Amino acid sequence: MRILVIGGGGREHAIIRKIKENPEVSAIYALPGNGGIAADAYCVDVKATDLEGIKAFAAGHPVDYAVVAPDDPLAAGCVDMLEGMGIPCFGPRANAAIIEASKVFAKDLMKKYGIPTARYETFDDMGKALAYLEDAPIPTVIKADGLALGKGVIIAQTREEARAAVVSMMQDKQFGKSGERIVIEEFLEGPEVSVLSFTDGKTIVPMVSSMDHKRIGDGDTGLNTGGMGTIAPNPYYTPAIAKRCMDEIFLPTVAAMNAEGRPFKGCLYFGLMICQDGPKVIEYNCRFGDPETQVVLPLLESDLLTVMRAVTEERLDETEVKFADKSACCVILASGGYPGAYPKGFPMDIPADVLPHTYVAGAAMKDGQLVTAGGRVLGVTAVADDLPKAIEEAYEMAGRVRFEGAYKRNDIGARALQALGSKQTEE
Repeated sequence: MRILVIGGGGREHAIIRKIKENPEVSAIYALPGNGGIAADAYCVDVKATDLEGIKAFAAGHPVDYAVVAPDDPLAAGCVDMLEGMGIPCFGPRANAAIIEASKVFAKDLMKKYGIPTARYETFDDMGKALAYLEDAPIPTVIKADGLALGKGVIIAQTREEARAAVVSMMQDKQFGKSGERIVIEEFLEGPEVSVLSFTDGKTIVPMVSSMDHKRIGDGDTGLNTGGMGTIAPNPYYTPAIAKRCMDEIFLPTVAAMNAEGRPFKGCLYFGLMICQDGPKVIEYNCRFGDPETQVVLPLLESDLLTVMRAVTEERLDETEVKFADKSACCVILASGGYPGAYPKGFPMDIPADVLPHTYVAGAAMKDGQLVTAGGRVLGVTAVADDLPKAIEEAYEMAGRVRFEGAYKRNDIGARALQALGSKQTEE
């Protein structure tokens, strides 16, 4: 089988590595891929958002199956286009991808169908939004309606910060058109959990839970990023919480999308907050999370391509999806200065024994040498029998990767270890 994978980050590298395990796969094309992915797939210089370029490539090359991984092409209708060409795809059509592409749609869906989430109001008028903030509880959360590379959410700790966030989104266009409408919502407290799931629109199968670390600095300080590391499974996601999520959130969401005439097929991501009164949805994503994928897929024992095809063909109920009873930790190495401005083009040295555990995100090949080309450069993932060992091994390997200005957080998994310690004390 010849597989087309749309995207070019660490998530796509993890997907490609897993798909390669299937012996039926003869070739993988990555559009655009990156310098690190080039070791595992044929990289083609076509942007993931260039639908016409993707169409031209697919028309000129034999492709048996496609995986559309990033949010932008999903929201733009890449799956609709490829399916129209007769190419079966993993990923939702545009009318279902709206669950991530519009936070207003997602919040209204949850309100309509009784899915637990934070209380909220939506605005397309800056004056009305600012007036609402005069009496809104603080802290509060301001969200741009549309896609913003995972950065369109601001937690305002003061009224002044909240006003500034509204002005930056609606007047200064910090996130472009994405901020023309905004959501102002209740600030929820509790541990966060990411749960990716396979769904064919009828059956939903949650993957192993994970915990992301969004802030740039140790102790969850500093600016938001695309994610500085992850662990799996998440110790806060107990069997009792998992059951409540299935009954109160996962199944109702699939049913709600069907009722709206927007059946969702692909990877549906649930960003959850475990509050005192139970789990609530913070956000939906219409695709695999990044870097959650880099800890979830290494724990998948079932064949990924087989599961993906079962999703496409609506046969998920008859397909085994099995995860190892182990733990994983991914440590992201970023360019110095990220998430602000950062230099590029530094040569990278990845030891041969670390390479199989490395998922490359922001790198290019220059004169046969892998060089930095992005903010988040790569992630190093370790799988072990328990979480302390996985964290230790991930940091040991990450510490041997070299490039100028390399930066990493030093506390990935620390919160999870605290939770595990509390659990063991209670038991």
